[in-house]
This record gives sequence, C-alpha cells and structure tokens, in this order.
Amino acid sequence: MKTVWIAGAVVAAAGAGAWWAFGPTQEPSVEQATTAPVASGDSGQEMVAVTMPALEGEAAMGQRVFTSKCASCHGPNAGGIEGAGPPLIHKIYEPGHHGDMAFYLAAAQGVRAHHWKFGNMPPVEGISEAEVGAVVRFVRRVQAANGID
Repeated sequence: MKTVWIAGAVVAAAGAGAWWAFGPTQEPSVEQATTAPVASGDSGQEMVAVTMPALEGEAAMGQRVFTSKCASCHGPNAGGIEGAGPPLIHKIYEPGHHGDMAFYLAAAQGVRAHHWKFGNMPPVEGISEAEVGAVVRFVRRVQAANGID
C-alpha cells in the first residue's frame, strides 16, 4: 500500500512539474471563471466575495494557519487580493483541476505563474506538511460552501 501511495505521489509530482514548466499561461477572468460574485477589485480588498461556513476541527486549524501564512496574498477568506494573489475560492482551484497535492507542492516549491498575472509564488517559509494539510481542509471546506467541489 505504501508503494502505491509513493508511486502516486511521484506521478502527481511529475505531472505538476510538467504543468509548471509547460502549462498554459492564459489568464482567466474572475468574472468568467468563478461561481462567487466579484468584489470591487480595489487593491487590498478580496477579489471574490466568499461565503464562510462554520469551521471546526482541522478546517478551523487550517484557517488559523492560512491567516498567518497565506492571507496576505490570497485574502483572509481565500478570495484573492488584487495585485497580490489569486482567489483560491475559484473553479480553477477545484479538486478536479488542482488536487490537494498541488497545495503541498506550492507551499514547498512555489509556483510559476500560469493562470494569473500575479507573478510567481515563492515557497512558503516555515510551514509544515501537517499545516499545509490543515490549510487544504480549510480551503476545500470554504470552496464547498461556495459551490466549488
């Protein structure tokens, strides 16, 4: 079983690496691609209005980690910050397009800009795999509350 998991992780990492290196660079518009209403877009304001669900357990812990490590670019509710970072509450980040492993790789290795024009995302300093897992639970819970699953 462990071998299957490791093989799956290697395949996912290779696919993510190929996507990072050769993937499309077209920028989607928030208006065309999101299911949530778009905010005014002022710098510092979240780009996407987000409905926040009640959070508990690992998702609540993930929200705390997200607030300290991710919110300065992705917004306090993962709705993106104009000029800083994209909304994670967006169909581009649904599990079928960017699986959970993409979040682990982004935190560990950073991400080359490929969907948006915010520039490259650097690796997240000082975040553990367990913390990334909690952030993923938070993001997935908020996405589901906003019709993204």
